[in-house]
Amino acid sequence: MKKNMGSADRLIRILLSLAIGMLYLTDQISGTTAIILGVVFAIFVATSMVSFCPLYWPFKISTRKKQS
Repeated sequence: MKKNMGSADRLIRILLSLAIGMLYLTDQISGTTAIILGVVFAIFVATSMVSFCPLYWPFKISTRKKQS
């Protein structure tokens, strides 16, 4: 697994995950919406932790800075 996510990409995903978590904890979302956003939350956290996004891989996308 080659890393393909840069710092900014990871930070944005973490911030979005925090927003989703806060919406759930404050009962702003529930039911099917909460389940779908919960899955998105889990995916964003997991991909941010490992710096690898499986959806970027087939398209050869990388948000990491080029190594000199």
